[in-house]
Amino acid sequence: MATIVSPSVLAADFANLQRDVEMLNRSDADWLHIDIMDGVFVPNISFGFPVMSAIHNHALKPLDVHLMIVHPDNYIADCKMAGAEFVTVHYEACTHLHRTIQLIKSEGMKAGVALNPHTPVNVLEEIIEELDLVLIMSVNPGFGGQKFLPAAIDKVMKLKDLILSKGASTLIEVDGGVNSTNAPLLKKAGADALVAGSFVFNAEDPIGTIAKLKSC
Repeated sequence: MATIVSPSVLAADFANLQRDVEMLNRSDADWLHIDIMDGVFVPNISFGFPVMSAIHNHALKPLDVHLMIVHPDNYIADCKMAGAEFVTVHYEACTHLHRTIQLIKSEGMKAGVALNPHTPVNVLEEIIEELDLVLIMSVNPGFGGQKFLPAAIDKVMKLKDLILSKGASTLIEVDGGVNSTNAPLLKKAGADALVAGSFVFNAEDPIGTIAKLKSC
């Protein structure tokens, strides 16, 4: 299976957001990764649902929404209204994770769980079969342009083993410092989808860069 590429719009030029979304429409990107941060769960604030809705109005590809927020249950319906197809919440932010996953699915969206670098994959053992996606953070969440943490590769392998042992069809996505050097290693370890922000949008040829990631 070809690698799913989900460029992170957080690294786009916000003064030319429509232009950048239309560029992604023309590219081989599969999804558009939308990082929503609240300044509480992570020490940064990105953008909210009005901007996400504007992106959706121009996007021809699914919105892959990553909620880096506290109390995500309060905003699941807003995600649906703003055009999300995937909604990923953080394990660390959900006291009743199963309830949150069911809430996402009740809105007709696909449900994912993100794990911070310090969180082991075995915390998902009892729920993995209900997840459409697990997002492995290969940096500490909150800011783009950080250096990739190599331990994420081993973590992907452990997660893949868990998925196979449970007979689940959960996709593995990796976010943080992804580039053409580590992408093949992540793919070999079992990753299905790669998020890339700065690596794509800072490239001289973003469309070509996305194509290279997809073929890794």
